[in-house]
Amino acid sequence: MTTITALIKRHPLLSYFALTFAISWGVIVLVVGPGGLPGTPEQFETLIPLVGLAMLAGPPVAGILLIGLVHGRAGLRDLLARMARWRVGARWYAVALLTAPLLMLTVTPIGLSLLFPEFLPRIFTSDEKVSLVLFGIAMGLAAGVFEELGWTGFAVPTLLRLRYGVLATGLIVGVLWGAWHFLVNVWSSGTSSGAISLTLFMHSFLFSAGVLPAYRVLMVWVYARTESLLVAMLMHASLTAGNIMLVPLATGMALVS
Repeated sequence: MTTITALIKRHPLLSYFALTFAISWGVIVLVVGPGGLPGTPEQFETLIPLVGLAMLAGPPVAGILLIGLVHGRAGLRDLLARMARWRVGARWYAVALLTAPLLMLTVTPIGLSLLFPEFLPRIFTSDEKVSLVLFGIAMGLAAGVFEELGWTGFAVPTLLRLRYGVLATGLIVGVLWGAWHFLVNVWSSGTSSGAISLTLFMHSFLFSAGVLPAYRVLMVWVYARTESLLVAMLMHASLTAGNIMLVPLATGMALVS
């Protein structure tokens, strides 16, 4: 145990990312089974709650464990202090809460709907608008709070302390954040015949490889100026909630972001 602890302390970031992937991907493989990739739409509807929990478990468990091992009780107290840091100025809340929804409305659904009516934002076409909004908020808060305990709770400040700049930190964490979605993207892109839907997979892949790294750079910039884990959680929540409420629904599309 002492040897393992010493190894983790020498390579805290590598340990965090490895443990995050191991927990989330390991549980997903156990849940869907070795032959469950890609999954069918029916399997998606049945197993998405368990797969979602697996995704949400990796970052916070790895983050809290690494903070405890590397920084001890002082690190855990600092984590709580950053979660409670809410006096940062209204402009930062505006950036955190409005950036993702405004970009989604402007760039993706409304822009595409000018050419393709089926690309209207989901909130415009849903018959259950109140339920959709409540579900989006709940999922957004769950993803924001749990995931950011790891990504911004541990990985981002560790890279910043190592004198990586905002851009480098955002790209490193953002690329790995996107890669972390790869397995669930494959699983959720299956057709009823068990083959992979290239359309669904490419949508998820482009979101993970393009949108998430870019958005993470912005998140790191906001965090570097506020040092508020709470604001980072809200910014992540806004992205996930916007993805659910504003992006047109595709059956089998993963909801975790």
